[in-house]
Amino acid sequence: MRQSLRTKAIAICNDKIAKKGEGVGLSFYAFFANKNDDPALLMEAAEWWIKTHELDHFEKAVKIRQMIKEGV
Repeated sequence: MRQSLRTKAIAICNDKIAKKGEGVGLSFYAFFANKNDDPALLMEAAEWWIKTHELDHFEKAVKIRQMIKEGV
């Protein structure tokens, strides 16, 4: 996953956790606006989430943030 997406994903996880607590879940769609303005980046996130790590549709934001910080 490219660095710009990692940075954005961590920021979004931090925001969700701050607003809703450490139990909040999210999907990779949370990293994007409601319109598909960058399909290549969306597919990159989907591949990281689904194909590479075989994550469920919704995962805890704290788990995703930690995975990204560790460079998984």
